[in-house]
Amino acid sequence: MNARTLAKTLTQVVDELTRPESYKDLYHEHSNGVPLPSGEVLQKIIDLARGIIFPGYYGRSCINTTTLEYQLGVDLDQLYHLLVGQIQAGLSFSNFEEDMAVFAAYSKRTVCMEIRRMAEERAERFIAQLPELRRVLATDVVAAFNGDPAAKNYAEIISCYPVIKELTIYRMAHILWGLDVPLIPRMLTEMGHSETGIDIHPGATIGEYFTIDHGTGVVIGETSVIGNNVKLYQGVTLGAKSFPLDEEGNPIKGIARHPILEDHVIVYSNASILGRITIGRGAVIGGNIWVTHDVAAGESITQKA
Repeated sequence: MNARTLAKTLTQVVDELTRPESYKDLYHEHSNGVPLPSGEVLQKIIDLARGIIFPGYYGRSCINTTTLEYQLGVDLDQLYHLLVGQIQAGLSFSNFEEDMAVFAAYSKRTVCMEIRRMAEERAERFIAQLPELRRVLATDVVAAFNGDPAAKNYAEIISCYPVIKELTIYRMAHILWGLDVPLIPRMLTEMGHSETGIDIHPGATIGEYFTIDHGTGVVIGETSVIGNNVKLYQGVTLGAKSFPLDEEGNPIKGIARHPILEDHVIVYSNASILGRITIGRGAVIGGNIWVTHDVAAGESITQKA
């Protein structure tokens, strides 16, 4: 291809790609000069949080008890400032100010300052929940260890098992979801999904002492509710049935459409539990089956011979 032909091709492609109808709904113009949240920065946030929650297993390998206080202080300060920037980007992306009449008379500068203040407040509230986050994750470590006879010690669980890597991200994202931070919780859990093969929506509610054996292929939907001491195996889906439609034929969103698993439930590999049904306390769901109805407490559901 000669230079003239190449130039013609490039000009034609540029012309086609810059036609407004070609990028309708695919284009995002940065609000107030703030770009989208950054996957690279969010990965730093994940790494910092893992190092803070599990010191010595992630982050600095040379950490010791004499320097722990100083190093955690430095890491927390960095985590806070990274979070502020990303939350501000998420809030700006959502264009939420357009839906708030209180901002109608404000200048762009004032709106930007208010978004920054809201980002700082949410980041501080997230940081304040880290001790509780560590406590809950410690119960997940215990559950993973007790649920796997192949595990030799907690160190193996924390450093190797995908369920702990994913639950650290999910529980972080769930906190941010509860703080009404847009976009970032989904970005975080999708990053965890890519890393571990476990797909947990940040809106799902998961109790303590939760574990997933192996993990690959597990899907937990947005409105799922999981109690304490629940164990899932690989390939389990806590999903929704077909969506109800509104009068215009569009899916109705924002309704509870995923299962409730009460305490001490076990679900074996490749089972699909669909719809807003309740799996009662202590029930056992066998592998490779579909469950679309309530299961009584203590009941065992398996394939028919």
